[in-house]
Amino acid sequence: MDMDSASSVVLQTLTQATSQDTAVLKPAEEQLRQWETQPGFYSVLLNIFNNHVLDVNVRWLAVLYFKNGIDRYWRRVAPHALSEEEKTSLRAGLITNFNEPVNQIATQIAVLIAKVARLDCPRQWPDLIPILLESVKGQDGLQQHRALLTFYHVTKTLASKRLAQDRRLFQDLASGIYSFACSLWSHHTDCFLQQVYARDEAAALNSLERTLLSLKVLRKLTVHGFQEPQQNMEVMLLDFLEYHPYAFIPLIQRSLEFAVSYVFTPAGEGVTFERFIVQCMNLIKMIVKNDAYKPAKNIDDSKPESLEAHKIKTAFFTHPTLTEIGRRLVSHYFLLTEEELTMWEEDPESFAVEEAGGDSWKYSLRPCTEVLFLDIFHNYSQTLTPVLLDMVQNLQGPTDVEDRVQLLMKDAVYNAVGLAAYELFDSVDFDQWFKNQLLGELQVTHHRYKLIRRRVIWLIGQWISVKFKSDLRPLLYELILGLMQDPDLVVRIETATTLKLNILLGFGFLTEQFLPYLESIFGLLFQLLQQVTECDTKMQVLHVISCVIERVNIQIRPYAGCLVQYLPLLWKQSEEHNMLRCAILTTLIHLVQGLGAESKNLYPFLLPVIQLSTDVTQPPHIYLLEDGLELWLVTLENSPAITPELLRIFQNMSALLELSAENLRTCFQIVNAYIYLAATEFLQNYGESLCRSFCDLLKDITNEGQVQVLKVVEIALKVSPVLGTHVFQSLLPAVFRGIVDGERYPVVMSTYLGIMGRVLLQNAGFFSSLLTQMASECSQEMDQLLGSVIEMWVDRMDNITQPERRKLSSLALLSLLPSDNSVIQDKFCGIISISLEALHDVMTEDPETGTYKDCMLMSHFEEPKLSEEEEPPTEQDKRKKLLALEDPVHSVSLQQFVYDKLKAQQALLGDESFGALMETVDTELVRQLQEFLQGL
Repeated sequence: MDMDSASSVVLQTLTQATSQDTAVLKPAEEQLRQWETQPGFYSVLLNIFNNHVLDVNVRWLAVLYFKNGIDRYWRRVAPHALSEEEKTSLRAGLITNFNEPVNQIATQIAVLIAKVARLDCPRQWPDLIPILLESVKGQDGLQQHRALLTFYHVTKTLASKRLAQDRRLFQDLASGIYSFACSLWSHHTDCFLQQVYARDEAAALNSLERTLLSLKVLRKLTVHGFQEPQQNMEVMLLDFLEYHPYAFIPLIQRSLEFAVSYVFTPAGEGVTFERFIVQCMNLIKMIVKNDAYKPAKNIDDSKPESLEAHKIKTAFFTHPTLTEIGRRLVSHYFLLTEEELTMWEEDPESFAVEEAGGDSWKYSLRPCTEVLFLDIFHNYSQTLTPVLLDMVQNLQGPTDVEDRVQLLMKDAVYNAVGLAAYELFDSVDFDQWFKNQLLGELQVTHHRYKLIRRRVIWLIGQWISVKFKSDLRPLLYELILGLMQDPDLVVRIETATTLKLNILLGFGFLTEQFLPYLESIFGLLFQLLQQVTECDTKMQVLHVISCVIERVNIQIRPYAGCLVQYLPLLWKQSEEHNMLRCAILTTLIHLVQGLGAESKNLYPFLLPVIQLSTDVTQPPHIYLLEDGLELWLVTLENSPAITPELLRIFQNMSALLELSAENLRTCFQIVNAYIYLAATEFLQNYGESLCRSFCDLLKDITNEGQVQVLKVVEIALKVSPVLGTHVFQSLLPAVFRGIVDGERYPVVMSTYLGIMGRVLLQNAGFFSSLLTQMASECSQEMDQLLGSVIEMWVDRMDNITQPERRKLSSLALLSLLPSDNSVIQDKFCGIISISLEALHDVMTEDPETGTYKDCMLMSHFEEPKLSEEEEPPTEQDKRKKLLALEDPVHSVSLQQFVYDKLKAQQALLGDESFGALMETVDTELVRQLQEFLQGL
């Protein structure tokens, strides 16, 4: 790419790519995609984003394209990799100056440099770190900041590498620059404090930012740059508790004293703030929970360091200290705040979502508090259980609705009892408490008592999987029915969640107990789904609905109409919300399973949804593909008959098979489902392209993957022997060769023999032509090659573990009889041996008559009687059963088949020659054979 002429063209195209007009944007994006592999393209991008007079959006886009190119083309082994000459030039250009005026672009350039450093530093880029250190020392404020920003991202990236050699290189780097990093942090901290004292706010903010970046660099060097950090006192920081627990032991006592003092005593009142409290709680939690600080079960196996840490913890966590921590956690930190109560009133959906999931426990106070409570309660339950039970006892009976403090306290204590449910199993008779106390709480309908109604139903949800008698469940469903009509939205959402927990986790859940309430509860859930407006809440409610449908299965059919009508509207409304669409797909999966064959009425909505979700040319497929494939599969399994639209969706499959990703197994199941549903139409329309895809897959796939491909071929031959053979005929020579060569992987060999057994038994004419073709390719006589196949088949019979395939092998080889072919007669003993093995597999003795019967024979199709927990058969299950009635494995008596073939061979050869042939078989085998054939 000529730099001068290219720069203006690339600049113009980048400008067009920032357009809001898709007619301008799309061609520009396509042109940039084509240039990605052109030599010199990234040099042009570098010049563009380093030119500060150009439009910010254009420069931003140039940085992004450069950054994406590193991932794709920087490695030497990558297709279309950048030349070493261009990379050398680019590395030099990236660190020529650190004067980017736009913060966002400066950050992207820093990340970009770090990506290159991950691949090239220090070997191909030895001058990166020295130049960064020199620039960080500079007096120019902007240059100093940008260099420090880059220094941080480079350090962070190099610290994340995990190979032993990379870790050693980083440790070498850390030891060389650690003192400098310490002095850098110290310098900027001093500057910050001086500027604060001088009330120079702007300068102080600048210094604070540099202080933070310096500290982040120091943290990465400290935590990841030293193999034995405890030997270097300069290196001791708090992150060592997580990464180097033994190095932290000398700090345990002081850390606990500091954190507990500020968080759980009056010392912290008025001076602490939320982020500080969170960090202190995390520190306490990590000390309490750290396995390195616990002695082994056998005390003699404990490390001295573990015993020392345990001794320090035991001395600190005395009964009074634990009691104070436990009480204060519940009575102070568990209380709902004014801000939370205001959110409940003004935005109940957001409140419900925050309470259900919220932020990570590491960064948000409420979840952090609850996690700390759980960890301390788990480790010191003997001390804390009486404390919590005493708090419960003090709150027995209904609480005055005017007493807001007591309402909040009861909410907090019930929260603690719910969180500690597993620890309190032996200390709380929950069933009695439910009947004597909690039921009464739920009868109070006052507006202010919604705090307790919501908390009690949540509490029941926590105890459902711990201790809750099944005979109380009808009473619980009555409560759920009432609370699903509560005036408060948060109570209704919490009740729905409790219903989900009852279905998913409840021990002794019985569908028959739930069925009398199904219509009413399902209707109320649907109302709630319509009432809520936030995506997260709709997902939450949809998940509950999915659980209900999954549990009751076909019993949902009378009540699903309203949901079926609403889902297309919700799908349309959720066009910009892929996670909500995933929840809709999950609901549809369970709905199709529940509706069974009736799901065909959903096709006008269902099939376009599947089409979009599984089309890899559509951007949403990234989010929807996995659930979309599952929905496609259950739709086929429950389809009563093929439709042109359902058949047409298979056009998406060839691209999916090319991905060879983790969804390949589901793709094969979908192909199988089409074959079972409509083998003729499907194979006539898609057989040729499917065979091409399979041939490509088999070139580069694991043994397990090969088996999955071959099983599809086997099913096609089973369902439609003639058409299946025709469609997959280009694959069959490889199967034949695999048998002759003695494929070493047993499961692959077993599948090869299953396929060839189908061909030999059900399409003998094709087997003969395949044998002719292979003999010509191998330059062998047909009889000689046939002998090799039979010999290998007999030798590898033990590879076949499925009884169906073992019987199939026997039927297939027996189908070669009667024959006067000398090779077949030479292998007669082997054929009899295989047949006898199969007879042992499939024959069962009638104890009354003493005669044998083939247990694989099926004479008619019966609807199975199902227990409550068993799912009803799908339409595909029924198709498989009907197919089995026509399958030789299930329709031909092996005992009779052996007898008929031996009689035919005897008739062909005459008694004397047949007797001589039987003498080639071991006498014990003959005796067993006669025993199986007696009475015929």
